[in-house]
Amino acid sequence: MSFKGHQGGDVDYTLGGEVITDTAVHTGRFNHIDFFENTHIDTIVSTNMTGNTLNGESFPAGYELRGVFTSIQLNNGACIAYKI
Repeated sequence: MSFKGHQGGDVDYTLGGEVITDTAVHTGRFNHIDFFENTHIDTIVSTNMTGNTLNGESFPAGYELRGVFTSIQLNNGACIAYKI
């Protein structure tokens, strides 16, 4: 099953996801992060992004972030990180 997300592109939900509602470090391989509350990221590690970091950035509820991520830690808020 896949779903055309808000920003376009298919998301394969059959691989599962990790619901993150705490401030612990969560590791894995994620390609789509869906914020379902206003969320402030403490740290996030991507293997395919260059330039400035997303550490310390805030995202509104409903925002989708795509890339290859191996670690995420929230300062507050909640998201689902979908696995690859």
